[in-house]
Amino acid sequence: MHFKMDATSLSEFLAREFPQVAGDFAIEGVGEELVVRLRVREDHLRPGGTVSGPNMFALADVGIYLAILQRLGPVALAVTTNASMDFMRKPEAGRDLIARVRILKLGRVLAVGDVLIFSEGDTKPVARASMTYSIPPQ
Repeated sequence: MHFKMDATSLSEFLAREFPQVAGDFAIEGVGEELVVRLRVREDHLRPGGTVSGPNMFALADVGIYLAILQRLGPVALAVTTNASMDFMRKPEAGRDLIARVRILKLGRVLAVGDVLIFSEGDTKPVARASMTYSIPPQ
């Protein structure tokens, strides 16, 4: 499969288009499975010291968005149209979160992706997300 954006170009796009959150994420692997890290900070935590659900959702959403861009190129206006997320276990305190992202279908109008989120160093996922994106006409 041909990819139009590599880790560097994806990182640059994120920094340019979403500077308010770009520093939270690091792209650690590209290809059929995109790997994105959430650099967990104090403000990502909820009471009890675990990463909050909205931050795990953001990791999944950004991950699928970047996986789509990796294939299509910099399409800034692709938007989430459907999302489902299962929170399966509490993330390990003090660890970054790692998202493993796969695009299941990439059509002309819609893209469907799947994400598994892990605490760094753990093999059991803490969350799973499925999302659909609308792709603007080109």
